[in-house]
Amino acid sequence: MNKITSFLLLVFLSVSCTSETLLAPVKIDGKWGFIDKNGKITIKPQFDEAQWFQEGLVAIKLGNVWGYIDKTGEIAINPQFEGAGDFQEGLARIRLGGKWGYMDKNGKIAIKPQFDYAWDFKEGLARIKLGGKYGFIDKNGNIVIEPQFDDTWNFHEGLANIKLDGKWGYIDKNGKIAITPQFEDAGDFHEGLAMIKLGRKWGYIDKNGKIAIKPQFDGVEDFREGMASIELGEKYGYIDKTGKIAINPQFEDAEDFQEGLASIELGEKYGYIDKNGKIAINPQFEDVLDFQEGLAGVKLDGKWGFIDKNGNVVIEPQFEGAWWFQEGLARIKLGDKWGFIDKTGKVVINPQFEDVRGFN
Repeated sequence: MNKITSFLLLVFLSVSCTSETLLAPVKIDGKWGFIDKNGKITIKPQFDEAQWFQEGLVAIKLGNVWGYIDKTGEIAINPQFEGAGDFQEGLARIRLGGKWGYMDKNGKIAIKPQFDYAWDFKEGLARIKLGGKYGFIDKNGNIVIEPQFDDTWNFHEGLANIKLDGKWGYIDKNGKIAITPQFEDAGDFHEGLAMIKLGRKWGYIDKNGKIAIKPQFDGVEDFREGMASIELGEKYGYIDKTGKIAINPQFEDAEDFQEGLASIELGEKYGYIDKNGKIAINPQFEDVLDFQEGLAGVKLDGKWGFIDKNGNVVIEPQFEGAWWFQEGLARIKLGDKWGFIDKTGKVVINPQFEDVRGFN
């Protein structure tokens, strides 16, 4: 392949990858449809319910049955199901005759409806419920881990937490007990550690089941960006992965770090701290959202606006409601209608919808 051909191919791939149409579900007159980022209605509101596009298709509800449409609005899979989920890893869960199974993108039943309940595929496996017990299947519908657990969660980082005889532990993808059930409660693995409860205190284990951070906290959250929020004596702070207190418990509430900052509550007001525990943005807001795409929603005098990471108000508080920025746009509410703004605060899609969801 010569240099000119290679360059043209790269340009074509770049255009192809960036030209995918992003759509958002919107609700008008009690019906759901879809708009593009210009605010143009690309799929007429006609559905009783609609989810987000995943892997090119979206589940929609007409009357009492669910089906799927593509991004042109064409029915890709006829509405016929009692329930339906998003496509994940090539398959979507569907309900027929009171039982759950899975379907491929051609509308062909890939795994016969036979389960009392079923969840999305994660890391190649899906958890299912059968006869009051939980297990896992592969994408061929084979039960690879027999339903035997009192409860389970999805696989995260190669392990899934399971409950047996009132205690929580972990299994690997072969169904082998990787960490003996011994905990009063347990969470998913995040960044190599999982929160666990022993007695009345919370700590963390590693993937070998070894106590990495001694149970000593009244509450904990998952590790994000190398830090985890913890509760001690009704105050919140942060620890690092060694278990060392990185930011002293002093806040009335503390959320996960996102894009280098975390929202905290102090004196019944909300602000943000950096990873050194330094107040980056003074607590002054009635409510806040996490930073997404460099901006965060904040509530002041009953209205929502947006600030940057320096705490500068870049979009004046003026909205009745607001959500995070996704794909350069944020959902906002004016009066009782929803629309979208860009990062300058310009209304790019007029508030006209009863409800909206983000672009993806």
